[in-house]
Amino acid sequence: MHFDPREQAALREVGLDTDDLRTASDLVAEAVGEAAADLADFFGGGGTYYSDMETAHGDGGVREHEVDHLDVYTHAADLRGYLRFDRWGVPVEDGRVLNDETVELTLGDTVNDRVRFATDPDAL
Repeated sequence: MHFDPREQAALREVGLDTDDLRTASDLVAEAVGEAAADLADFFGGGGTYYSDMETAHGDGGVREHEVDHLDVYTHAADLRGYLRFDRWGVPVEDGRVLNDETVELTLGDTVNDRVRFATDPDAL
């Protein structure tokens, strides 16, 4: 089940029973699975994407990236993966689709930030 013991106790306190908790947990896992599929579709076969990623020697503007692919997987409420650029990559710790042109990924080590990616630089 997705919820930790404290969350389960709080949800029981407001009237949910074990079946309700299981249903809610299943719905969370389903939503995460859909988000993962949507993110994988967004990056599709790779190509040019734009981001608001901050870099050490950057000017703070929009960055252009050649993305090879996004490998994404889920486990219950966790969405994880790896975003592979043309010459480097970064772990993905979460993500969501904001609209048809923009997604937000929580990137792990080397970036450690939420970063928006878009198919059009004006969408950022």
